[in-house]
Amino acid sequence: MVVPFAVLSREDCCARAVGKRRHPVRLWPVTDTDTIIIGAGPIGLELAVVLRQLGTDYLQIEAGQIGQTITWYPRQVRFFSSPERIAISGVPLWAAHQEKASREQYLAYLRGVVEQFDLAINTYEAVNEIHHAGGRFTVTTNKQVHTAWRVVLAIGDMHHPRMLGINGEDLPHVSHYFDEPHRYFRQRLLVVGGRNSAVEAAIRCCRAGARVTISHRHQKFDSQSIKYWLLPELESLIRAGRIEVRPCTVPIAINQDCVLLQQIANSQNALSPSNTSKKPDVVRADFVLLLTGYEMDSTLFEMAGVELAGENRAPVHNPDTMETNVPGLYVAGTAAAGNQVRFRLFIENCHPHVSRIARSITGCQPPAGLVNDAALRYELPES
Repeated sequence: MVVPFAVLSREDCCARAVGKRRHPVRLWPVTDTDTIIIGAGPIGLELAVVLRQLGTDYLQIEAGQIGQTITWYPRQVRFFSSPERIAISGVPLWAAHQEKASREQYLAYLRGVVEQFDLAINTYEAVNEIHHAGGRFTVTTNKQVHTAWRVVLAIGDMHHPRMLGINGEDLPHVSHYFDEPHRYFRQRLLVVGGRNSAVEAAIRCCRAGARVTISHRHQKFDSQSIKYWLLPELESLIRAGRIEVRPCTVPIAINQDCVLLQQIANSQNALSPSNTSKKPDVVRADFVLLLTGYEMDSTLFEMAGVELAGENRAPVHNPDTMETNVPGLYVAGTAAAGNQVRFRLFIENCHPHVSRIARSITGCQPPAGLVNDAALRYELPES
């Protein structure tokens, strides 16, 4: 049985993308509970706190460590959301110098929440199968089998990179993840993309001494898609000649020491015949970062019979309860939006999911202060 992306670590996701074989499943004795939460990101943890306080018998499973997706973020990257909007369970999140919280600060914060509420989480337990029959769910993992009346999928939406499907994409000097800038010191680096992750990587690598070129399919960078403190710095580095931009281009092939960029006349994802008349540009590159976005793995939803709809293939659900078309199966957090091409769900506006699910499962209102409503006091920017 192949382990689905939705509950895998970053390394497992990459391994599956290149066709590596996974370890066989080993089954252990069956455990039974009322509710299973799959995923231990911020919203999954916030729900666990509420269910624990309401006395609900539940089990929480996480394929990696708590906040696994956040561990994939670049080192020292800062959140776009302010600390009070990504805090959970009534526990304040204080960042040094009143700045946005960093990746490291937030992971430490999540560990503190788990300790404070003494949450029991089955970490490094990956879900292989989920089935629904007779009103009960059977969840098979790499360690054992669990049964429950209800399941909550709080699995996030960034399980594997959006592949370009071009030659050379799997070469060792090519990556879909940016870790930290030091490795690119005095190297020729091509960054493909034009949103937050690509812009931030380009700036940080430039500051670390890399010779950076950006390939962007649009003529200009969209200020609505980039953190407001990054765009002015990017534009300054471009004007100073420290970062080169190739607008209206897409990579069509990657070689050991160069990338072929095709000029396009529009911003569509596919090249039309009229756009391919020009000879491709050759850009020399020692390393290539393909920061073109990530996709949700819908395997678990599909296994359970959840209907996926629209361009984003979002799980069909009742917005008042977060229950999907499969009775007893709920979706929480950013997974509710499916593959977000233009983002509309973030940590900060997913807190209400916790209250809705808790009320539906228990019939009770969550205890005051255990669900973060700070984000509800602000208007989110249009995505």
